[in-house]
Amino acid sequence: MKKFTDSHEWVEMETSTLARIGISQYAQKELGEIVYVELPKEKSFITSGQEAAVLESTKAAADIYSPVSGQVVAVNPALFSAPQLVNQSAEEQGWLFKVEISNSLEVEKLMELKTYIAMVTGSLPLD
Repeated sequence: MKKFTDSHEWVEMETSTLARIGISQYAQKELGEIVYVELPKEKSFITSGQEAAVLESTKAAADIYSPVSGQVVAVNPALFSAPQLVNQSAEEQGWLFKVEISNSLEVEKLMELKTYIAMVTGSLPLD
């Protein structure tokens, strides 16, 4: 299950300590066509709220903030040659990086999908 930040990043736990991170479908639509990605260095330590990546689009450059603290254990290598994967599949193949998290409580504080949708649309989705 994905959890979201108010700055439009998502986290999906792959194991109890390994988190996959990317941007929401909403964020990629707002950015437009992604033409370049700058990802964090593997083995670097990042903290929650810290700038971790940059996405450049035909409209603007956007800083991507890590929703969790921990060590970067992988980046999505496909994005270096195909940054448009973020546009095509922002919440699946267009993931940005993986973190071995150091504080699982940070994940618990993030928004569930329903709350995130309400934030971006201004209303709760129908069940």
